[in-house]
Amino acid sequence: MANYDQPIIIKKVRKAAHAHHGGAWKIAYADFVTAMMAFFLLMWLISMTTPEQKEGLANYFAPASLSTTTSGAGGVMGGNAMDNSGNQMSGSSADVIEDRPASPQSSDQGTTDTHIGGAARQQGSERRASSDSEFNLQSLEAQAFHSAAASIKQAWQSLPEVTPFLDNLLVEQTEEGLDIQIIDQQGRPMFPEGSKYPLEPTRAAIAAIGPILQQLNAQVTISGHTAAGGRYDNPRYGPWELSADRANVVRSILGEFGMSDDRFKAVAGRATGEPFFPNDPYMAANERVRITVVHTAPPVPAGLAF
Repeated sequence: MANYDQPIIIKKVRKAAHAHHGGAWKIAYADFVTAMMAFFLLMWLISMTTPEQKEGLANYFAPASLSTTTSGAGGVMGGNAMDNSGNQMSGSSADVIEDRPASPQSSDQGTTDTHIGGAARQQGSERRASSDSEFNLQSLEAQAFHSAAASIKQAWQSLPEVTPFLDNLLVEQTEEGLDIQIIDQQGRPMFPEGSKYPLEPTRAAIAAIGPILQQLNAQVTISGHTAAGGRYDNPRYGPWELSADRANVVRSILGEFGMSDDRFKAVAGRATGEPFFPNDPYMAANERVRITVVHTAPPVPAGLAF
């Protein structure tokens, strides 16, 4: 017979909980993030600061310069006093003015001020101003020529009849101004063979640049070039005559579309000289017309001595 009086034992197992972690790591991480944010903010401020602002900050934190003017107080500064223009930072460009007694002949007029600099300093300032003005003028002219080159390319691209010949049209900005070239390609000439008159797309391309060049303060030189090995039916008419006539016709078209005669400096024929490809004077690209646009020299100042 089963024993129903046996007690029932229930065993409960409790798992011990992990110890509570502290929050010190959160504070350290927050400090790290704050430091990184401050670092990147500092780097951004440095990159956005101009050189003039950096120089001003450096002068602000530089020690103040002391003059050799003596005072009767003596003391810690050993008889040296601040400059008479106030507490200035090193690198300041204030005039140094020294008070000294007047001569016996003018003792009734008190003291006189002696300025360091005078005419030499004024002349130096004028030279610096002239140099800065010349630099600004060159910068403005370079910007104008850059805009002109972009306008010429845009004008050519906007003409449907010129679009197939864009590879024949070159415009490049140089230190002197602009270099524009109208060159032949193999199987795609810009002038009929042996003719001084351009094709209609060539004429349209030349006409498009006339008003743009007229707006520049520049002088224009036009030179014609031919490739070697050309055939000429007339023995009295060769590469010299053809290259010169083509250059003159280009000048005439530019004048017809807005360029005044005083803008042209020279028109010349170079024949087979100065080829575009010196290693192969027979290439079609040597057959070309070159338009060189150079800066006009500024007028000589009235007070400039030679």
